[in-house]
Amino acid sequence: MRLAVALVVLGGLAGIGLTTDFETETSAEPVVQQFLIDWQQGHYTAAAGLTNGDPADVSTQLTAAYRNLNATAMFISMDSVKRHKNTAVATFTAVVDLAGGSHQWKYQGHFGLVSANGHWLINWAPSVIEPHMQPGDRLAVTTRFPPRAQVTDVANVPLLPLSTVYHVGVYPGKLSSVRQTATGFAAVTGLNQQQVLGYISSAPPHDFLSLLTLDPESFARLWPSLSHVRGVIEHRGDARLSGSSIDEAVGSVDTEDSSVLRDVGAAYQPGMTIGKSGLEAAFQDRLAGTPQTSVIIVNAVGAKVATLQTFPFETGTSLRTTIKDSVQAAASAALAAIPSSGEIVAVDSATGHILALASHNDAKLPLPPGGLLNSQVRPGIAFTIVSAAALLRDGLPVDSALPCQGVANVGGQTFTYPPGQSTSATFASDFAAGCGTAFATASLRLTPASLAAAEKAFGLGTPWNLQVQAFSGQAATATGEAGLAAQAIGASGVTVSPLAMAMIAAEVDSGVGHTPALLASDPPATWDAPLSGDQLNALRDLMHKAVQSGPAHAANLSGTAVHGQAGIVPTGPNAWLSWFVGYRGGMAFAILQTGHTRAQAAASLGAAFLSAVG
Repeated sequence: MRLAVALVVLGGLAGIGLTTDFETETSAEPVVQQFLIDWQQGHYTAAAGLTNGDPADVSTQLTAAYRNLNATAMFISMDSVKRHKNTAVATFTAVVDLAGGSHQWKYQGHFGLVSANGHWLINWAPSVIEPHMQPGDRLAVTTRFPPRAQVTDVANVPLLPLSTVYHVGVYPGKLSSVRQTATGFAAVTGLNQQQVLGYISSAPPHDFLSLLTLDPESFARLWPSLSHVRGVIEHRGDARLSGSSIDEAVGSVDTEDSSVLRDVGAAYQPGMTIGKSGLEAAFQDRLAGTPQTSVIIVNAVGAKVATLQTFPFETGTSLRTTIKDSVQAAASAALAAIPSSGEIVAVDSATGHILALASHNDAKLPLPPGGLLNSQVRPGIAFTIVSAAALLRDGLPVDSALPCQGVANVGGQTFTYPPGQSTSATFASDFAAGCGTAFATASLRLTPASLAAAEKAFGLGTPWNLQVQAFSGQAATATGEAGLAAQAIGASGVTVSPLAMAMIAAEVDSGVGHTPALLASDPPATWDAPLSGDQLNALRDLMHKAVQSGPAHAANLSGTAVHGQAGIVPTGPNAWLSWFVGYRGGMAFAILQTGHTRAQAAASLGAAFLSAVG
């Protein structure tokens, strides 16, 4: 690309017809043209031959100037050539693309020429490269990234904690061989050797240049090899890169050797950070800002003598989420006390704002993949919140007799309820007990369309705009009596994320459906719940009684009433997933806990969480 541009400029130079104050037969213009062309195209030996300086020394200085700027391209155009007898002065404009591709340094240059025996030569001095340079001077570039802006909770407290990092780098002026150090460093880290060389060469010689920022794990892996690269040292510091308690939403941050940067072909830039996942990735440009880059001159002893141009940085802008610290802390504390894996998501029922996303994963009893936002799991009996709403909408009173059978056959499929039968049961007591056979039988009152309408009205499959991967649920169209019965108890055709279930509970609580919001600046879409006022109150009463007397009774706390529904879903041999979905005090939640038995463990976990919230 650079060569193609150079040829265009060459053509442009050849077409210039400046004739200011010089005679055609002794014109200095061709020499000026050829020198600038050779310089631009990197033909430094040829360019040096057009000067009165030592060819090897001039070639070295021209080569170093380009390298010291860590340039990716250079474009030079001749402005004028003015002759006075046996001397002349040429002026030119140079445009240098600095590494990273975000800045162009443009400056005006000039140099003198002398004529000897009818031949013009550039009167060589370092100022030919840049007018402010003196003998012994060199160009350098400093780049400084602003601190990365933070993803914060609703109170503007960063969600990524400070953690130890190691800045691995060099003092350029102390290196016996810049190329050897760059080659060794690149070989260990996998970074581009030429880009590493460019940054070391262009840096001020006496300032520490951090080439790579490593977390402790990466440092422990790479340092045994990096420590053998001549001139490489490490400085310990701290940064916010990872470790959020809501990692699936916030994400993590990588540094200069990130695979994310390599995958998109981004140039290596010391100090750069890149969001690897979650909100950190979705809002990379906003959070990272742009670096400050300065072109400077340093003298022979490495001291800065002039700043030629500074491109100021633009600081990133923080991203405020809806996470509430007290609720998040309560969820994390409750999970820390359990012997298995668990997840808690909490939302504000009135707004859809996500208040907490906490998880604890035990390798012996792992959680479903995808996390609180994006997992796709069966809800089991917890889904009877939706099917109960469909039955209420169909006109079934809560006190209607609805036997709870140990075994029921619906549409040729057998459904069981391990706790056993109750012939005096009602719709209300069946909901409280989580009697699957009763709901399978009651589903005969429904149609696939009426159940699907209730599912849709509670937001299943509704598009969300969370900027991170999230699953709002899915329900296949039920076919046949058996398929409808299975779907009514969340056993077939229905998959949800914990967040989707929390949003269902929030809709019962507030009477208004919302799409969830993770950013304070994103208003959710809203719709009315699919029930009349009386029907909605009846569903709330069902959920209250389920906590008072059903399998979820472990969450029956004093004070503000807890409403909910529990459920158990088999996930493998001797492996179960316990659900507790509900709301209390304007906050809706979905809680999961893994286990080896059918115990309703999630309700107890919910009690610990709600007690901590207060």
